[in-house]
Amino acid sequence: MIILEPVSKDVMLEMYRKMVRIRLFEEKARELVLEGRLYTGLHLYIGEEAIASGVCTALRETDCITSTHRGHGHCIAKGADVNKMMAELFGRVTGYCKGKGGSMHIADIKKGIIGANGIVGAGMPIAVGAAYSLRYRKIDGAVASFFGDGASNRGTFHESLNMASVMNLPVVFVCENNQFGMSTPKKEHQKIEKISDRGASYGIPGVTVDGNDPVAVFEAASEAVARAKSGGGPSLIECLTWRHHGHFVGDPAPYKDPKDQERWLANDPIPRFAAKLMEEGVCSQEEIEEMNKKAQAIVDAAIIFAQESPEPEPEELFTDLYAG
Repeated sequence: MIILEPVSKDVMLEMYRKMVRIRLFEEKARELVLEGRLYTGLHLYIGEEAIASGVCTALRETDCITSTHRGHGHCIAKGADVNKMMAELFGRVTGYCKGKGGSMHIADIKKGIIGANGIVGAGMPIAVGAAYSLRYRKIDGAVASFFGDGASNRGTFHESLNMASVMNLPVVFVCENNQFGMSTPKKEHQKIEKISDRGASYGIPGVTVDGNDPVAVFEAASEAVARAKSGGGPSLIECLTWRHHGHFVGDPAPYKDPKDQERWLANDPIPRFAAKLMEEGVCSQEEIEEMNKKAQAIVDAAIIFAQESPEPEPEELFTDLYAG
């Protein structure tokens, strides 16, 4: 068993700052789409911020992540430049993909962000390949692969866990169980209660944690990352959470039970964590408000950066199609 140090004040504050930055980025992007000022498809991460923040805080910059169609939170938590992210949403040349990739394909290899992915479950085999590359090149690192409860039914999930297990690769599989595969409740697409139980089929440890508690996520991820880097192989972490909105911006989510929605909104990870920080004397109300203001300023500056950035020229349509 790996013994972990108690979560420090600095780590808790770092996670809170990441969570707020993600929330404000997502809220502003949603507002821009609904106002007709931003023309892009959006799958919001609102409500799930504690997972990306907890996992990515347990990683070093040299560690890697693979993301999903709901990937803004993962990218921000791993250190992506929000200016470039916002510019990408606006389709500007200063975006991560020069305005060509959009919301679901943000990547920053220097930050270890191998890429968000519009195909459900596609990030897991990529993570396995990246983990094999790390070991082959004798690099001390690990890969965290994010995916949803719906993706855990796909063949890529089972193939990836099996190969990572057989080859003892340094992968941490992170299931963000937000209770729905698009509009289908988990209870209707799976008979098992805990997705983490599937780890046993491949001889790897699986654990289910409160995905709205960044400390619980951080502790589980820290243990899994330490195990992976010490040669202990892959792990499966299931994080229980709830997306506050529909599958995409514009989805009214009639499939959600109003009572469940009310119960989960009352368990919003950000005010809950802010209250915990103040109760435990980690910071004051004034410091919480100051962190919130700084995060808002970062997001506001990103919008200005994006709007002032140029749009691609027509001839750019055929550039960057092939690797040299």
